[in-house]
Amino acid sequence: MNQEADRKLIERLLLSPRVEGDRLMLADSVLLAAIDGSGPLNSAELAALRASPLTLRRFRQLAIDRRGDARAANDDAWSGSAGMLRAASDGAGLARLLTDDGHWTLHFVAQDDDWRLILSLDAAAPFAARLLREQPMLRVVEGGGAILLQGRLDADGEVECGWHFDGAPASHFQQFGARFAVEPVPV
Repeated sequence: MNQEADRKLIERLLLSPRVEGDRLMLADSVLLAAIDGSGPLNSAELAALRASPLTLRRFRQLAIDRRGDARAANDDAWSGSAGMLRAASDGAGLARLLTDDGHWTLHFVAQDDDWRLILSLDAAAPFAARLLREQPMLRVVEGGGAILLQGRLDADGEVECGWHFDGAPASHFQQFGARFAVEPVPV
């Protein structure tokens, strides 16, 4: 399911009338793990979340609280973006991954018998101008914590490097939780 459809479903569920006898179906620890990406919801938990407007409202409130000092949509501050491989793949069809916020794309380009990674910044991201101007050191890490790519954005808003792991990118991502993050390198 795409992000727009997910967003519409969540909005509809949040606006739906209360269900008689509804109660919290998932513990806060489970919801918080789903929010920060450390413990994705399994199919039973996702079904419980969808069936309980109260649990969904709690999930939403925890997400809002987690952001803490939520920034305005046009704020140029950025501290990282996360994403995940959304569909099962045999490795042959993986061409790109998007972060959940839509600001970064990780492209996988087959080159001879190897792969190249290209991280590209969406020019419409609220922080794009600042990152292009300041050119901080960035890295992409996979779910296991290994660095996939590290460097500074070029004038086109991209960082490129070779694939340093055995096997195709899709199978590598599956092996390490299908998650990745784009983050500034701490100085």
